[in-house]
Amino acid sequence: MRKTHPVNALKKLGIGLAFGAATIMSMPTSALACTQMYMGKNLTADGNTYYGRTEDIGTRYLKHYGIEPSHGPGHTYSSNESEFSYTSTKTTYRYSYVRDHPAEWDGRWDAYSEAGINEKGVSCSATLSTSYNDDAKAADPTTRHAHKANPEVKNTGIGEYSYAGVILGESATAREGVELIGTLIDEQGVYSNDQLIIADNTETWLFAALSGHQWIAMKLTDDVASVNPNISNLNFQVNLDDAENCLHSEGIRTMPEEKGFAKYFEDGQFDVAQTYGASINNTGMGSWARYIQGRDYFMAPLTEGTDYEIVKDKDKNDATLGAMVHEMQPLFFQPGKSDWNTFELIRAFGNRGENVPGLNANTDGVSSIGSDRNAEANLFQIRKGYDPEIATIQWEMLSCAEFSVAIPLYSALMTEVSPYFSDQTVDYGHCSETDIVNNEEPENSINYVLMDINSLCFANRAQFATSVRSYLDALQNELIEQNKEVDAAMLAETTTEGRTALANKAGKAATENTYVKCKALLQEMRAYLKAENFDEPFTPSDLNTETNGLKESITYAKDALATDPVTPDQPGTPEQPGTPEQPGTPEQPAKPEQPTTKPEKPGKSDTTTTVTTNKTNTKGGLPTTGDRFDGRMVAAFAIAGVAVISAGGYFLYRRNKE
Repeated sequence: MRKTHPVNALKKLGIGLAFGAATIMSMPTSALACTQMYMGKNLTADGNTYYGRTEDIGTRYLKHYGIEPSHGPGHTYSSNESEFSYTSTKTTYRYSYVRDHPAEWDGRWDAYSEAGINEKGVSCSATLSTSYNDDAKAADPTTRHAHKANPEVKNTGIGEYSYAGVILGESATAREGVELIGTLIDEQGVYSNDQLIIADNTETWLFAALSGHQWIAMKLTDDVASVNPNISNLNFQVNLDDAENCLHSEGIRTMPEEKGFAKYFEDGQFDVAQTYGASINNTGMGSWARYIQGRDYFMAPLTEGTDYEIVKDKDKNDATLGAMVHEMQPLFFQPGKSDWNTFELIRAFGNRGENVPGLNANTDGVSSIGSDRNAEANLFQIRKGYDPEIATIQWEMLSCAEFSVAIPLYSALMTEVSPYFSDQTVDYGHCSETDIVNNEEPENSINYVLMDINSLCFANRAQFATSVRSYLDALQNELIEQNKEVDAAMLAETTTEGRTALANKAGKAATENTYVKCKALLQEMRAYLKAENFDEPFTPSDLNTETNGLKESITYAKDALATDPVTPDQPGTPEQPGTPEQPGTPEQPAKPEQPTTKPEKPGKSDTTTTVTTNKTNTKGGLPTTGDRFDGRMVAAFAIAGVAVISAGGYFLYRRNKE
């Protein structure tokens, strides 16, 4: 584990102590949180279903897109956060993943697969961290809480470290994934309260771990939208006896009834959310602020004064802490229109409440969906009824959503990943780089390029935000439009072999085109800051300010559909902006030190793979709640200039309140 003292990190940070100090003072008490979204196909312009989430964990946190190969029977899934273990009895499925760097997890390569699609077309986005109330905790604690209360109780529960890997590696349908996770919770318990979405070409399921051994999964309908920023008690009604549309643990209703804390709607129906979830007052004000921002973005706004109040800190010059609703809000709602398009749904993850008076993150310092703590954002576009292997497109952003680009990937088919996605062997040190203006990221790493663009934009919002966002929007729109041409070719291809070849080639072409444009943009941003002449506004040289389009279009579709033989692209470092890229050989970064016992490195198949590193993650000393944050993130918070919230003495923390 890398340990960095917060003050020392701020002193060294090239983007400035002023930025770090301002960040500390403006940080809301619930800043660390993910946001999960769903939009049914009846509400979209193309008739497709969309879902996904942002992961919030900390500024400058590295994520990796890759492919986990198939393994033979005997492959074991385990965790570095608990003693969870599950051994497969069959050949596992190949799947795509978005994972952490091994440096964050004791050198393990299998950490937190998070978002991907397997070869059967099953997709998963995990997880949205939630919580439970004191009654549920007392009656049926998570295995982590049970183990903490009594060390003799084993902490065997499955958690976010393992959800996606198990689901995608083992499930041929979304329903199979739901049933498998439910069975594992029945047998081993759950490590933490979470929600996740599992889908295939026919069904989309929302799964919620309610308490230590109680869970529910609901098949989502085509006519609703949902925004959930880590709120455990958004209300919904569901028929627990409808096994076609709702699966759940056996004791979901009887256990709380026997323990005396069951809650009911006025019509007498059992209320799952209120029985297990935290109360309104125990839900973070930052989470409610993001819920309000999301509802406003989707044109179903709440009204200040009637539905909610903005909460100020009187001891901190009326700094905005967030919002508090007057009554519980719905998990599902009707948006203000029914023709949402791909671009709008991608950009929803970058929403900072710009149109919500008093809850605008740019002016009010409040928590936002498009936070500088987004480590990645994923959006799955599902064409119901299509062949499973081509039904779902994964739009992937590997950094903060506000200043990123989502790359289209046919992940169910892909067997090769563009070398412009740096893999888990890349040098992790650039995450804590002290001067990103003068010190460039490792070569051919779109992960780091997007990270640096975001860092410079957040630190220099007045200079960069408007023009950089305009440029990235232009690039995003071209990727969306050209992917329609690629998709037509994919749909016309009838063989798995031909589709796989096209998926590999298209993934490389989309990634390379995005990298070249974004790397050139980053070079121009660095040059602008080095010149120290801010009288003239920054304008990317490739941005047509009259049309807000690119001056030079990308060649994604042309490259993907070229008839020349499919060969691995040879990445190189683009020249200074305005000159063609010169191919070269990427420098090979040093491989992180590996533990003596670890999961096999992705990319190599086996017939039997057993992981024996089953131990509780005890690194770090910060308290934990929120989303995906624990002692691992001390260094990342140091970079952001955030260690504690001074107001009320609150710590910034990850998940599961102690």
